[in-house]
Amino acid sequence: RLYQIPFGMPNCESDESEARTLYLIGDFSAPAEFFVTLGVFSFLYSMAALVLYLRFHSLYTENTKLPFTDFCVTVCFAFFWLVAAAAWGKGLSDVKAATRPSTLISAMGVCQGSGVVCNAGTTPAMGLANISVVR
Repeated sequence: RLYQIPFGMPNCESDESEARTLYLIGDFSAPAEFFVTLGVFSFLYSMAALVLYLRFHSLYTENTKLPFTDFCVTVCFAFFWLVAAAAWGKGLSDVKAATRPSTLISAMGVCQGSGVVCNAGTTPAMGLANISVVR
């Protein structure tokens, strides 16, 4: 929810030295929430399956429908995990584009004046975000 993140921009048009508050544009929370929710459900299903395999092994081997059901649920989780990772990858790409310093500078009216040079102090570190997609 980038639209909730404010950042200050100096107001050079007036003599006052007050800063205007701008907000980032975009809401990329849906793919992130889908990715995290699927991860939580996958973890819970894995723990339940582990209990079933270890504690109720005889029930698992005697019932012929249970292994097939387990296989189908695992295949569904694998498919949705692939979809969620792709959605989060696209969401992260959009977040990077929306928070790129050149994009933010071009959105600031104060930087559009003649003779004005604006540059970013630092570039955002996205290493951990990139790793989250690889997982």
